[in-house]
Amino acid sequence: MDLLKKIPGWLKNKYMLTATGFVVWLLFFDHNDIFMQMERRSELRDLEKGKSYYSEQVNALKKELSELKGDPASTEKAARERYMMKKDNEDLFIIDEK
Repeated sequence: MDLLKKIPGWLKNKYMLTATGFVVWLLFFDHNDIFMQMERRSELRDLEKGKSYYSEQVNALKKELSELKGDPASTEKAARERYMMKKDNEDLFIIDEK
């Protein structure tokens, strides 16, 4: 019985024990524990970086598309450079630069 008298009062409180158990459960044993939350936060940061990269790419492609629609000379230039198209009376020489 002397052992029970040495335990502080706040450790005997059933509400405090229940709340402590609940917090420990949430921090370590739950499906959405603290470690999973940190991992998801890191993944979210990585995805936001990827989103900004792809939005820049989309804006660049939209700009290029508007240039191609508006200027026939740029359309011809793109066809010659990317798809190696040529006119009927031309010869095409491909130089591979490594």
